[in-house]
Amino acid sequence: MNTVSPSAAQYVGGVMQEELVENRRQQPLERQGSFGLRSPQTPDPSREATGEPDEMDKLKAKLMSAWNNVKYGWTVKSKTSFNKISPVTVLGHSYLLNSEDEVERFRLAFVSRIWLTYRREFPQLEGSTWTTDCGWGCMLRSGQMLLAQGLLVHLMPRDWAWPDVQQLTDVDFEVFRPRSPARAGGVPIPSFATPRGTNTPEKSLPSDQVPKCSQKKRPESVRDSQVEPVHHRLVTWFGDQPPAPFGIHQLVEISKSSGKKAGDWYGPSIVAHILRKAVAKTSVVHNLVVYVAQDCTVYKEDVVRLCDLSLSQTPPDPSNQAWKSVIILVPVRLGGEALNPSYIECVKNILKLDCCIGIIGGKPKHSLYFIGFQDEQLLYLDPHYCQPVVDVSQVNFSLESFHCSSPKKMPFSRMDPSCTIGFYAKNKKDFESLCSAVSEDGLCYWEKYPIFTFVEGQSQDYGLEGHSSNNSGPAAHILPPGKLGRSNNRRNSDEFVFL
Repeated sequence: MNTVSPSAAQYVGGVMQEELVENRRQQPLERQGSFGLRSPQTPDPSREATGEPDEMDKLKAKLMSAWNNVKYGWTVKSKTSFNKISPVTVLGHSYLLNSEDEVERFRLAFVSRIWLTYRREFPQLEGSTWTTDCGWGCMLRSGQMLLAQGLLVHLMPRDWAWPDVQQLTDVDFEVFRPRSPARAGGVPIPSFATPRGTNTPEKSLPSDQVPKCSQKKRPESVRDSQVEPVHHRLVTWFGDQPPAPFGIHQLVEISKSSGKKAGDWYGPSIVAHILRKAVAKTSVVHNLVVYVAQDCTVYKEDVVRLCDLSLSQTPPDPSNQAWKSVIILVPVRLGGEALNPSYIECVKNILKLDCCIGIIGGKPKHSLYFIGFQDEQLLYLDPHYCQPVVDVSQVNFSLESFHCSSPKKMPFSRMDPSCTIGFYAKNKKDFESLCSAVSEDGLCYWEKYPIFTFVEGQSQDYGLEGHSSNNSGPAAHILPPGKLGRSNNRRNSDEFVFL
């Protein structure tokens, strides 16, 4: 049974460190004196003793909201460096930034992802005084982005790109040529808009000198007119209003069955289960289910029972080829207190898969949504930016705040070991291909130890009922007698170990 470890919980709601100070070690939240930085989970003994009135709760909530709005409501604009020698991988697609066309393809791919961030001034969350998720909801937002990517590939054409990307003209990244193959950063190369051979570093250009590929407005095609309403509708499902099936209100309501409430911190494992319940609860998405792996193990028969519609008939009809699409979420732990470097290549291999929809995790006290990498740095979308609520019930509401124009990177070494990996399989063939990529190709193995595995059978065949929900993280998965994986001489518990 999946559990939420202390390490998994530690990065949600933590202090946002700006680029200039993010290498400094922050003190634990409970030791900081600011009223705005108290852990939402820490009870106040004086309040319990005196029984503060609701008015005091509301005042505290307003003060907390005001502090968080200031704290997360501004960002330091900084360009992220990409070199033009190593490819940039984004959810199974690679881009070599050595030409205008490739830069534009990367730009379209990145900006077209759905970006979901902190919001303020939304309707009060039921049973609380919260009207913002600033400071505590970043893992929920990361989970929303993971689900949104799954819905994009489920509903939109594979090569879809947001046609209005051009309105976000200030895409903050620069292309660099590294000083040596071993170093990601380096000496800036000339802008694509300047003559070859000049040694002038790249600078921000006036709008009349921006490369033509960044200025041109792609004419709306017939397909755009058909799929853009779907894009709009998809975003409304994540709106910050109570009816939205995947909005913050619904996710918090669903989390109550797991003992969570508004203001609590969430880990990547529990968010996976919240997303599963949210998709199962709603009727807005058709022909899609979510499966959450148990103890780093995907049980194939359990997935088949969810997806194969012929099995739901009485008697089963093998001639019925109907198959539901599936999002597979795999909570894992890639080390002890820090990421084990041995698993970096495994993470890269996963992000290279076309069926991967990203990874939710982050760095300590700071949840992020990882969508790719270049060299030894992860590419991510950051939910830690507080924006005003958008009324998605309005016709033709602006989508601009739901798309990010600033790619950001961080070293693999700073990645928290607790994370949840997402995959999407549209049909049975895609699911079988995913099983093959993970199990047979060895993409997710370091030596003999897998990050996770796909096995035959159902979860109840493996005696998982006795696993305690109080474990600190995903437990070693257990293989049944006679199915000891690649080596019959290896103990069952060796199939997954924390290195």
